[in-house]
Amino acid sequence: MDFKKLKFQTRQIHAGLDRHENTGSRGVAIYPTAAYRFKDCNHAARLFNLSEAGNIYTRLQNPTTSAYEERVAALYGGVGALAVSSGMAAILITVTALASEGDNIVASQFLYGGTYNQFRHTLRRLGIEIRIAGNDTPEAYESLIDSRTRAVFAESMGNPTCAVADLEAIARVAHSAGVPFVADNTFGAGGYLCNPFDWGADIIVDSATKWINGHGTAMGGIIVDSGRFDWGNGKFPCIDGPSEGYHGLNLREAFGEAAFIVKCRVDGLRDLGASPSPFDSYLMMIGLETLSLRVCHQAESTRRLAEHLRRHEKVKSVSYVGFEDHPYHALTKKYFRHGGSCVFTVELRGSVETTAKFVESLELAAHMTMIGDSITVVTHPASTTHKQLSESDLLAAGVTPTLLRISVGLEDVEDIIADFDNALSRIEI
Repeated sequence: MDFKKLKFQTRQIHAGLDRHENTGSRGVAIYPTAAYRFKDCNHAARLFNLSEAGNIYTRLQNPTTSAYEERVAALYGGVGALAVSSGMAAILITVTALASEGDNIVASQFLYGGTYNQFRHTLRRLGIEIRIAGNDTPEAYESLIDSRTRAVFAESMGNPTCAVADLEAIARVAHSAGVPFVADNTFGAGGYLCNPFDWGADIIVDSATKWINGHGTAMGGIIVDSGRFDWGNGKFPCIDGPSEGYHGLNLREAFGEAAFIVKCRVDGLRDLGASPSPFDSYLMMIGLETLSLRVCHQAESTRRLAEHLRRHEKVKSVSYVGFEDHPYHALTKKYFRHGGSCVFTVELRGSVETTAKFVESLELAAHMTMIGDSITVVTHPASTTHKQLSESDLLAAGVTPTLLRISVGLEDVEDIIADFDNALSRIEI
C-alpha cells in the first residue's frame, strides 16, 4: 500500500501492519528472540554479506521493531527508519555515521542538556569537534562551516527554551556546503506537529520516549532518513566508498537512496549495540496509534494553562510560542501544526528557593525529567537536565536559575490549573 496517499491519522494506525500474517492478528506480535535460524549456510552468508535482506540477530533487526520502523518512516515520509535504545543513541549513531576523527559538526546553541554534553565532551574525546553557533541566524551556522564539516544539527524546537529553528534557512546553508541537515524533532511529536523533511531536512532524530510512546513506559530513539541527500559528493567515503567491514561494499551503490539508514544499521547498531527491546518497540507501536489525538489535546491544554499563568500575580513571565508576542511565534506558525506546542516555560517571581517550594507543592503535576507523557510534568532544568552546563553555557542556552519547563499531559486542564494555583498559593514572594 502506498501510505503517502493517506492522511497522518491513518498512517499512524495502519503503517507497519502485516496483512498477510498467517494468524490474522489485528496487532503486531512481540518477538522476544535474540537470534534467528538460517535456512542453510549460503543463506547465512548472503545475509552477512548484505546481499539479501533478513533477520540475523536482534541487535541488528527484529520483526516487531521492523514494523515499528516502517510505521515511523511512513509518518515522516522517509525512505527508512532505524529504532535504537534512546534519543541520545539516535544522535550518537547519526553523528558517528557522518563524521570521523578530525571532522566537525555545526550545531545550534539551543540544545537539550544531554545533547550538549555528548557534543562537548564525549564526541570531542572521539576527535569529532562540535561547533556551537553563536546565535540562531543562518549566517551564524554558515560562518562555522569549513571543508571538514560533515553536518549541520539543530532541534526543530529547542529544549527547554522552545526556540524554533528556521528549518528552511538552515537546510539551505547545509546544502550549499554539501552536507546534510540533521534535525532533532523530539518536540515535533513524531512528525505530527512538525515534519522537518517538509522544509529541507535530510535526517531526523527523535526521542521516541516522549510523544511517540506517550505514556512514559518505554525508552527509545528513532533515526529517519529522507533518502534525498546526495552521498556521492566526495565528502562521505564511508557511505560512497569501499566499506572495510563488508569486503569493500559501496553502500551508496548497493542501497541507493537508503544508503545512510543502512549505514546506521549495519555499522552503528552492529558496533555500538544500542538496540531497542522488542517489547519497547511494541509499546511504541501502541503509542503511535493515538499520537495525533493525544497531541491535539495536549496542545490545547498547553495554550489554556499558559494563558492562565500569564495572568497570575506570582508569575514573572510565561514563554509560550503560541502567544503572538513571542519572538518565535512567526516561525512556529510556519513550521508547527496549530501554531503552538505542548511545552512552555515559566519564571516565577521570587527566588530559587520559592521556585523549589512551588514544584514540591504540586500534587498532580509530577516533578520529573520528562516531556510528552500522559502526566503533566514540571522540570527545573538548571538543577536537572542542564545541571552539568557551565553558567555561560546555561545563559547561552536560555536556562535561568528559576526557569521551569512544563509539559502538559492528558488530564483535564481545569484540574491542572487548580493544582498550579494551589501550589502558587503556598509560596511567598
